[in-house]
Amino acid sequence: MPVLVVSGFLGSGKTTLVRHLLEDAQARGERVAIVSNEFGALGIDEALLGGGEERFVELAGGCVCCQLSDELVDTLEALRLKVDPDRIVIETSGVALPFETQLNLYRPPVNAWVGDEASVVVVSAAQLHEGEELDGTFLDQVSSADLLLLHKIDLVPAHLHAALEARLVAMNPDAPVLRAAFGQVDPALLFPVGPGAAAAPARSSRASRLDPQHDHPHDHEHDHERFVAEELRVPDGLPEAEAYAWIDARRGLRTKGFVRTREGLRIVQGVGRRLELVPPGDLPVPPQLVGRVVVIRRESSHARHTS
Repeated sequence: MPVLVVSGFLGSGKTTLVRHLLEDAQARGERVAIVSNEFGALGIDEALLGGGEERFVELAGGCVCCQLSDELVDTLEALRLKVDPDRIVIETSGVALPFETQLNLYRPPVNAWVGDEASVVVVSAAQLHEGEELDGTFLDQVSSADLLLLHKIDLVPAHLHAALEARLVAMNPDAPVLRAAFGQVDPALLFPVGPGAAAAPARSSRASRLDPQHDHPHDHEHDHERFVAEELRVPDGLPEAEAYAWIDARRGLRTKGFVRTREGLRIVQGVGRRLELVPPGDLPVPPQLVGRVVVIRRESSHARHTS
């Protein structure tokens, strides 16, 4: 069974890409199981992806590359037994390391049935252009990708796209680079098998990259930057401009959630210095999530705010 790991730094647009893959699979009549990993414990991504079905599982409150690795293996095995999908997509948190996540696919019992696997790392063109947060976790993610997706190219002038792509190639010369906006990518280019699939290291070559001193990939240790997630409770019924200012004063590297303003329900999406409040359209938002926003910061810069 093929498995695709979708990774990328906070706010790169991973959930948008996964939603596109899910909608395409539904249109084709294919069964795709989704494992979504959220660093915070609120469950916002489940709502954004329209979760609730047995083929969708969210693992929250940590990273599947480390704290939740055992839960990931158990979840994958349960999906195989209960759903038996055609393929699986694992969306990591924005601070997880894709290769470390892939190592879990070599652990029993999933190593007996996982076929080809690959990781696509989603990169925000705006983040790359602005030069923010390009070391540490970001660089680790990009350098270990099988495929790179230069995403949100609509936020950067077209004449800069080639130069941004060249920067990614310099960081990881072995990974093909695709460009996209709003997650619109041909799924055949992402999954590790099938017509048009991007070339990815075979399992045998990938296994050779493991430390031979370890009998099991699960024992592999890695450095992981420390981040913290904080939940904000946003007052209900504020004018939209006032709600924006309230959240903006407390935002972090990644800010997301749902609020009810005087003008109506809004999805909160913040990346770095960017923050927007947009109507949810026809997306069903669980009432228990309204008025709650998760902010992710680096641990060293974490500052507590009170309302």
